[in-house]
Amino acid sequence: MASARGPKKELGQHWLRDPEILAEIAEAAELDEDDVVLEIGPGLGTLTSRLLARAGRVVAVEFDADLARKLPGQFPGKNLEVINEDILQFDLNQLPKGYKVVANVPYYITSKIVEKLMTAENKPSLAVLLVQKEVAQRIAAEPGEMSILAISAQAFAEAELDIEVPRQFFTPPPKVDSQVVVLRTRAEPLVAAEDHKDFFRIVKAGFSAKRKKLRSSLSGGLGVSKDTAEQLLKKAGISPDARAEDLAIADWQRLLKEWRVR
Repeated sequence: MASARGPKKELGQHWLRDPEILAEIAEAAELDEDDVVLEIGPGLGTLTSRLLARAGRVVAVEFDADLARKLPGQFPGKNLEVINEDILQFDLNQLPKGYKVVANVPYYITSKIVEKLMTAENKPSLAVLLVQKEVAQRIAAEPGEMSILAISAQAFAEAELDIEVPRQFFTPPPKVDSQVVVLRTRAEPLVAAEDHKDFFRIVKAGFSAKRKKLRSSLSGGLGVSKDTAEQLLKKAGISPDARAEDLAIADWQRLLKEWRVR
């Protein structure tokens, strides 16, 4: 059975115990006996048990040494590998192609985990992430509410929102509600590997000055005059009065093309 030890605040631990919600999260991963699942931060193993019942193998990466030591004993005879490591240092190339990710993600490293998964050489085929509700909605945002996080995720995966989980279902309750976001990795990313560095340089420049129009933010972010920034935008078919959050990924791609031929 799960340990009665309390969660560690410094590790951002908030444990989810509701059986119906745990089952829904596991179901969202569309698992079968051929699947290998990477579970990030298994904690007490409440979600782990649902994953083991559906998948062929679970690799659980747990940063908390106490929990990592106790977890294998809860599931004797099961195809479970527990690794005591920081997920940000974990080598995803250890996993087979087409693996899936299921995680109740600590709020403070959500963006770093999404970036790691989506930019890895060996990407998951599917990631089911329980994150802060506001962050889930940012990841799955549409033009008008885009962010660097949304672009970073959607360039490599289709993002869709799943169930909401109110804060009272966690121990201890966090200050905000959570939501599941599902990332389905694209067969072909919208941003080619060779374009990645330049593409995100342009994107970060566009978002460098909040609430400013793109002619101003690109001017400051790229170190060019406002006139040059305006001409780049017009050639890319983008209004100079638009703001970064208004643009779709295709708009940034056209802007990159014009930047390169300027």
